[in-house]
Amino acid sequence: MDAFNNLMYGFGIALEPINIAYVFGGVFAGTIIGMLPGLGPISALALMIPITFAMEPSSGLILMAGVYYGAIFGGSTSSILLNAPGVAGTVATSFDGYPMAKKGLAGKALAIAAYSSFVGGTVSVIFLMLIAPLLSKVAVSFGPSEYFALMVLGLTAVVSLSDKSLVKGLIAAVVGVIISIVGIDMQTGTERFTFDSVQLLDGIDFLVVALGIFALAEVFYMLLRGGGGKEAPRNAIGSLKLTRSEVKEIAGPVGRSSVLGFFTGVLPGAGATIGSFLGYSMEKRIAKDGDTFGQGNIKGVAAPEAANNAACTGSFVPLLTLGVPGSGTTAVLLGALLVMGVNPGPMMLEQRPDVFWGVVASMYIGNIFLLVLNLPLIPLIAKILDLPRPLLLSLILIFCMIGVYGMSFSIFDLLLLLGFGLVGLGMRLFGFPAAPLILALILGNIMEESLRRALQISGGDWMTFIDKPISLGLLVIALLSLTLPLFKKRLKKKVAPDVAN
Repeated sequence: MDAFNNLMYGFGIALEPINIAYVFGGVFAGTIIGMLPGLGPISALALMIPITFAMEPSSGLILMAGVYYGAIFGGSTSSILLNAPGVAGTVATSFDGYPMAKKGLAGKALAIAAYSSFVGGTVSVIFLMLIAPLLSKVAVSFGPSEYFALMVLGLTAVVSLSDKSLVKGLIAAVVGVIISIVGIDMQTGTERFTFDSVQLLDGIDFLVVALGIFALAEVFYMLLRGGGGKEAPRNAIGSLKLTRSEVKEIAGPVGRSSVLGFFTGVLPGAGATIGSFLGYSMEKRIAKDGDTFGQGNIKGVAAPEAANNAACTGSFVPLLTLGVPGSGTTAVLLGALLVMGVNPGPMMLEQRPDVFWGVVASMYIGNIFLLVLNLPLIPLIAKILDLPRPLLLSLILIFCMIGVYGMSFSIFDLLLLLGFGLVGLGMRLFGFPAAPLILALILGNIMEESLRRALQISGGDWMTFIDKPISLGLLVIALLSLTLPLFKKRLKKKVAPDVAN
């Protein structure tokens, strides 16, 4: 009853006309931002801090939160239509979303993404309302050892994301880790893999790699196959309607990934990107048709979309109850709150309930706005695929270049984009999966930092990863997820000859 009363109090704040306008404006701006590769919610939120300075703290956070989860919601559009992820959290959506678009099912893919995002966001808001204070205590129990084990578990996803060759998946993951540690070691000041280049001292941005490996590589691949002709793809949009069987098929993945995504988002440092990969990996492992993931399976779109939106909402738990930002985006939100005179932490629920419950209630409204806003626009947005192929390839190239150049205004980053585009093309031609590389790139820095901190605290004792029950459990699960598929393959090989005989 307390939670219900608090939620009603929050709705009283969120349903004020000015706050409804802020919710709508935030999610609309976030959707547009998410569609454009390169801009991202962090830049947009940073620009909004001066705007929200004069607002009521609850109104300011409602507006900025709308931009954040709106960007995650809208980022699936460019992932599905162009294979150019708008934000990092929608990379996994492109694995099956883009193949669906190429099959003439772009409308259905976008509709599944919209419904899954809505359910994931709504489920996570309910969790946020009911168990945020309890989860904040659980998040505190995660130290460096637990975070390292969690990152190792995330990296074992290369098994499920590597369709045929485990060795190629592991090679791609190792390359991803190497890319993640390029630049100056923040702890020792040592230059790593910079080749005496000043431009590499700050490392390689995730967006440069993602757009190169996915979008630019797709452009090169089409050109190599003679895809620059004048013919436009036929039946590019397809139906938006889902059959009953399709709804039943995605119901389980959406529900499971919503829960997984929320609890992933609760952990500081995880966030929507890792949540989406874990959701995708989990569904590919347990699905009977897991072999078809990456070829246009609707569950491969539903799972990461539910997970990334749930994780986005989950990241507000450590932000509001502990004052700990779980990602770069929530770090900007923390800065905005401090500028507005609000100190997030354990006392926030008592001192500023208007901010906490107002934001929670606004997320319910925001998710409805996003669904109502996006579904009618799907036929219009999907018309992108009706463009002549040369124009479409040119637009993808321009979006990639503007997105990368707009981050740092560096010609060197454009050259890196070209280089990773060629790397992505080579990976496609020789059968190396791109997903393990991207996942390792995301997890590499966090894993290394957690490993160092854990060893510093333990005085160099490696047993610290086994002595703690949470880290031990995570490492055991990681080991099982890495070895069980190998045993399954051997078992199938043994069964096949017996059946033949």
